[in-house]
Amino acid sequence: MSDPVAITSGAMTARVAPLGAELLSLTDATGREYMTDADPRWWTGHAPILFPIVGALNGSTYSLDGREYAMGKHGFARKSVFAVAESSPDRLRFVLEDSAETRAQYPFAFLLAIEHTVAGLTHTIAATVTNRDEQPMPFSFGFHPAFAWPLPGGAAKDAHRIVFERPEPEPIRRIDPPSGLLLPDPQPTPVVDDTLVPRPEMFEPDALIWDAPASRACTFGAPGGASVALAWDNLPMLGVWQSPHAHYLCIEPWQGIADPQGFAGDFRQKPGIVELAPGLSASFRLSITITPPPEHTP
Repeated sequence: MSDPVAITSGAMTARVAPLGAELLSLTDATGREYMTDADPRWWTGHAPILFPIVGALNGSTYSLDGREYAMGKHGFARKSVFAVAESSPDRLRFVLEDSAETRAQYPFAFLLAIEHTVAGLTHTIAATVTNRDEQPMPFSFGFHPAFAWPLPGGAAKDAHRIVFERPEPEPIRRIDPPSGLLLPDPQPTPVVDDTLVPRPEMFEPDALIWDAPASRACTFGAPGGASVALAWDNLPMLGVWQSPHAHYLCIEPWQGIADPQGFAGDFRQKPGIVELAPGLSASFRLSITITPPPEHTP
């Protein structure tokens, strides 16, 4: 099976592609779209799965136990075809196993399972990484969903806000756009108390990155329009990004981050890496709850 698969709760329909186990679309009962339009002028992604790294490597290579490996930004899962392991009207489970191609980039035996479910107006993506190898397995993982900006309902783009569950006063991090590597100096946060007012010019230097946010949930939307509420588990970092002036905004919970500028250490010491002992699993979850715009009556 290679074509996108639809699941529905009646109130919400999701379309998911086996390529990358990627969420392509979230629509409400009237057909309004809450995800990116994937306009190729900006970015054709929708909600890639980031594994086994998040962000870029220094020189697109890494060192592990004395050997060198090459891997592209955000890893290979987003460009891999997952097998459909289970399918029902409101649930899909995809799996990706190691292969000769993955082991050339990442020398571990693993299973990555991605489960999509819909219930009411909530879509949940649950990921489970299992170490099938005989040695500890280092990795990072992240979600990268891109939401329509503006969301449906007629609210102005510049009226949209991200409201975090807690105040976020700590500095943010930025990356060096040519290399994609993490810059060393923190910058003042653009969040005022718990609210970020996104503006396209914020993203000229690429993503806003929180390496230790207080929040594990936020809401994106505008008064009088639709909104999207996100909540995530086991993902202690966060990125917010768009290609400036595009029609989407990415809100990305991560366990992992790009290499810092100049990083040349072993992959096991890379910031944001976690290790799994042989035979163990780690799980990550993102829930997306849509609130349709109010129905206006004459």
